[in-house]
Amino acid sequence: MIFDSAYMITAFVTLLVVIDPIAILPIFLALTPGMTAERRARVARHAVLVAGLILALFAFFGEAVLGFVGISMAAFRVAGGILLFLTALDMLFERRTKRREDQSAEQDSAHADDPSVFPLAIPLIAGPGAIASVILLVGERPGAEGLLTIVPITAVILLIMYLMLRVSNYLERGLGKVGINVITRVLGMLLAALSVQFVLDGLSAFGFGPAVG
Repeated sequence: MIFDSAYMITAFVTLLVVIDPIAILPIFLALTPGMTAERRARVARHAVLVAGLILALFAFFGEAVLGFVGISMAAFRVAGGILLFLTALDMLFERRTKRREDQSAEQDSAHADDPSVFPLAIPLIAGPGAIASVILLVGERPGAEGLLTIVPITAVILLIMYLMLRVSNYLERGLGKVGINVITRVLGMLLAALSVQFVLDGLSAFGFGPAVG
């Protein structure tokens, strides 16, 4: 089987831009305040593995997965946007910090307030954009070629994501507690705006108005 190099480059660039490991790094810091390097590594590993499984599922089964349960991609965008907005509110009003303090008195911190599955794995890493991109890219080369191209490329990008999350402690030391608090608030605002954009994009597909650029 001969692989199309132009297709591979296009797929790599598309998924790299959509998943955007650089943008996730400060968000990861904002979602894991005060965690040890060991626990952050565990959260990062879990998030990347879960995101990889989700993207692989959609690469192999595509729209049939959503269609089987009667969910459109537009509806998925709306739901992801709402969930992301709730996370943004937590970041803006320090609810996560208070909840962590309350939970630490009741249970092992290794199991308290773990953001690896939500919102890191989904919708931040394996979000509607990444899922849609995987489905569309595999669809461009139906059969084995699409799968054998997109799945390994996705794995490489997720590996890059994991390595960047592993060095997040160094960034935290450079910024300090005040810097992290400022970034948390700013990113809370950005995540709120991103969540609204997800909802608007989803609603536009149902004919409720044009998508906002």
